[in-house]
Amino acid sequence: QVQLVESGGGLVQAGGSLRVSCAVSGSSFRNYAMGWFRQAPGKEREFVATIDWSGGSTDYADSAKGRFTISRDNAKKMVYLQMNSLKPEDTAVYYCAQSRFTNIARRTTSYLYWGQGTQVTVSS
Repeated sequence: QVQLVESGGGLVQAGGSLRVSCAVSGSSFRNYAMGWFRQAPGKEREFVATIDWSGGSTDYADSAKGRFTISRDNAKKMVYLQMNSLKPEDTAVYYCAQSRFTNIARRTTSYLYWGQGTQVTVSS
């Protein structure tokens, strides 16, 4: 059974930094791309960042480019999202997901397994 568990969320002031992590168990982690998504109250879940199976290719939403960095450690079965220069509009529940494929993907339908999410709140 594949499980994804996010951690590292919390409350941070605008301009600050936070790193959220995702631990994956029960899967051939190194064979699949991973992604981070977020969902704010009253809004649809949206793509944030994705990384391919090797870590050699990444893609970001425009809102995340230049501020967020996705990375992975295949030996530890971990994926990370480093978030810098945080803004109040970054406030959301952040979800980690494992893709069905090896290459990067933005669509939620490309992802088979999801974590429960971790709350990130950015105060102004």
